[in-house]
Amino acid sequence: MEEKKALFNVLGFPTIQEGFFFDGNGKYETQWNNMHRPCALYMDTTKKDPICYIGELGPGLGVNKEAPNLGNRVDVYDRTGKRLARLGDIHAGEKPGQFIAPHGLAIDSRGDIYVGEVSWTIMGQHLKPPRELRTLQKLKKLG
Repeated sequence: MEEKKALFNVLGFPTIQEGFFFDGNGKYETQWNNMHRPCALYMDTTKKDPICYIGELGPGLGVNKEAPNLGNRVDVYDRTGKRLARLGDIHAGEKPGQFIAPHGLAIDSRGDIYVGEVSWTIMGQHLKPPRELRTLQKLKKLG
């Protein structure tokens, strides 16, 4: 029987957070560090070695709102927690290569990545004047 593992986000920390892993019986196994507000998770188990995609929210407090390179990204990890890729710019935004608030992830059969974002809540309602922003983007796999 295949052993199941689960990743849980730790909520409530204002800056760096971790992902904790537990086995199928709830026993703690390990944790991955250096993530900022992880809130989206997709585990691709179609290959022999699973790949984990984690969406991270950016800074949201007054003290770190303008801090570069905190969240607003999608990280790709192997099953041991080694980061394979980091997708996103050092600041939030609507330009190609930028994210506002990755909150949902999916991968299709071609390997294209779909990122759902809570852009109105995080950014759109605070703009002057408030406006709708992109809420879904597709990252097409090349090659």
